[in-house]
Amino acid sequence: MHSLRTDALYRLSLAQHLRHRIFWLPHNMDFRGRTYPCPPHFNHLGSDLARALLEFAQGRPLGPHGLDWLKIHLVNLTGLKKRESLQARLAFADEVMKDILDSADQPMMGRKWWMEADEPWQALACCMEIAQAVRAPNPAAYVSHFPVHQDGSCNGLQHYAALGRDSVGAASVNLVPSDVPQDVYSSVAAQVEVFRKQDAERGVQVAQVLEGFISRKVVKQTVMTVVYGVTRYGGRLQIEKRLRELSSFPQEFVWQASHYLVRQVFNSLQEMFSGTRAIQRWLAESARLIARTGLAVEWVTPLGIPIIQPYHHDSKVSINGGIQSLTFSNNGDTSQKPNTLKQKNGFPPNFIHSLDSSHMMLTALHCYRKGLTFVSVHDCFWTHAADVPIMNQVCREQFIRLHSQPILHDLSRFLVERFCSGPKSTNVRVTRLLDMLLSVPKTGTFNLEQVKHSTYFFS
Repeated sequence: MHSLRTDALYRLSLAQHLRHRIFWLPHNMDFRGRTYPCPPHFNHLGSDLARALLEFAQGRPLGPHGLDWLKIHLVNLTGLKKRESLQARLAFADEVMKDILDSADQPMMGRKWWMEADEPWQALACCMEIAQAVRAPNPAAYVSHFPVHQDGSCNGLQHYAALGRDSVGAASVNLVPSDVPQDVYSSVAAQVEVFRKQDAERGVQVAQVLEGFISRKVVKQTVMTVVYGVTRYGGRLQIEKRLRELSSFPQEFVWQASHYLVRQVFNSLQEMFSGTRAIQRWLAESARLIARTGLAVEWVTPLGIPIIQPYHHDSKVSINGGIQSLTFSNNGDTSQKPNTLKQKNGFPPNFIHSLDSSHMMLTALHCYRKGLTFVSVHDCFWTHAADVPIMNQVCREQFIRLHSQPILHDLSRFLVERFCSGPKSTNVRVTRLLDMLLSVPKTGTFNLEQVKHSTYFFS
């Protein structure tokens, strides 16, 4: 509690220092093209508190629909209506308007509705903004500086589904228009439950013990991180942690149940995202074979940013002192051989990160051309309430434009030129690599144009 308090006070002192001043956040780019603000303590990538203290320097009148977007944004921050339509979220905000105004007027002495939100400080800031807007003589003319967020729906899987033109996967991560948002975690939990029932009927003890315990929460972290290369071992630890949190679950079965469940989560994903898993395996195996030839994996993003994975075997540096000696290990030493395991496991998630950064930059550039204020936290895009519809349109257009490129074939061609030409090309390892690189996974029949009309693609 002491360190959390110190951290909060430090952020507040920085906010107080910068209050009523316009300031910028210079950004840095990591090796995959993802961007991060340089100031470490007070930025929009920070905690709920840091985000709640920030607003845009330039304001925009709310216009005819801005107030609606503020209300929807507030409901999103509460986390209460994740699976409801936008209309239902708006209706809910109108229902609890008394609580919203009470939170804004007396946050510490009133009914404290804002404290129950998933993101309490941002929710409180939004309550205050809504209160000011609804009390303005003309809410449409009220000048708002408040950032409204639109968040990708399991964005890594969205990129995989688009790469593989995977119709079933695309529908479950909101690339296809629907009346209510699709929830991939619930879909996976339902598929796991189908497998569990079949096993329970066959008399599998662990499947019988798990009856009633398979929920969205138990599988969510594993589904989310599978996209970023989590292994069965890592997935089992995640599920074990969730099962230990369930007081009514018989704890002596935790180890067995987590083993069983991680297997079924992977089987469910294989069933639902067959294209995704094929692409992941192709990327991982290509990276393994490239590293075996003694070179680090590299590629160029659709925006032309060259990327080299910095995973090499550790080089040890010793510094001898009079009383003790220090040993440092450095895994970014390019004179060392590539670390095959890290190159292999890192390539699928890093490649997807390089695509999501390309999508973010394209959206940023085109929003800038349209005169919008734009901020992003990787796959969560921010703009003024009045401009959300324009940003949503740009975001969808640029996703379609990005994935209309033959991304996997371009990657295959680049890797063949880079790693399979020249004097070593007759080597057995290089021949195997060439065969792998040329066997680009087949794609499905999903029509990318559907993304344009999907309300919940980013929402």
